[in-house]
Amino acid sequence: MITTQILNRQYFNDAKFALKNQQLQKYRHMKVSISVVIITFNEERNIERCIKSVLNVADEIFVLDSFSTDKTEEICKKYKVRFQQHAFDGHIEQKNRAAALASFDYVLSLDADEALSPELEASVLEVKKNWEADGYYFNRLTNYCGKWIKHSAWYPDRKLRLWNRKKGKWGGNNPHDKYIMKPGSVEKYIDGDLFHYSFYTIEQHMEQIDKFSTIKANTAFQNGDKSGYFKIFFNPIAKFIKHYFIAKGFLDGFFGLVISVNSAHSTFLKYVKLKILHEQSKKRK
Repeated sequence: MITTQILNRQYFNDAKFALKNQQLQKYRHMKVSISVVIITFNEERNIERCIKSVLNVADEIFVLDSFSTDKTEEICKKYKVRFQQHAFDGHIEQKNRAAALASFDYVLSLDADEALSPELEASVLEVKKNWEADGYYFNRLTNYCGKWIKHSAWYPDRKLRLWNRKKGKWGGNNPHDKYIMKPGSVEKYIDGDLFHYSFYTIEQHMEQIDKFSTIKANTAFQNGDKSGYFKIFFNPIAKFIKHYFIAKGFLDGFFGLVISVNSAHSTFLKYVKLKILHEQSKKRK
């Protein structure tokens, strides 16, 4: 009986390996064209750096803009970027729209405040020459107020950003989107960091925390999530412990402390705003 179970398990593992190998073989030595897709709104400070970092890997650079009022469009057109505009209705919705409008099925999706490192650029060029999977992921390294953050639960921040758009779509909860591959899809890790130039000042971070905590609270409310004094008090403490102690944020020095406190503050605001939404809802009934 035990021998039969072992043989069945071995057969299953061999079959699974054979299926994965078969999936990889269909891509072997396959050259592809890549659309680099970026969504923007008032990104004149970042977009040029982003575009320059992908010039060697992109067969198309497509920017879907949310009616910027700064020089974003002017900068994009300087680099012969395909530029379109559409009203912003959510990060997930806008990113799915941008991917669908790309000219090629093979998409490298970036935010305007991101840029390929030289090592990641080389990895993407290798993938272009020999596409072997349905999607590729890599580490993201964040620059915060001029300092590269190597801990604080911000690194390695692995992102699935290079994929065949027929194999998945953007999902998750706004504003924190993630690309979700279809079941059975093959994913591979490639070397190199995606540089993320997040915040230039602490004030800028605080402004985003206020904005994003509102979006998170609204999303949680729509999903039926609850809030209360326990979550308002203890969840921010747990968040700080996670970032500063468990994820070794203290090794990032002063800014590691700032990031950890701000992460806790963001959690605090989310649950405070969620509680207010529920109280307002009760009053309307």
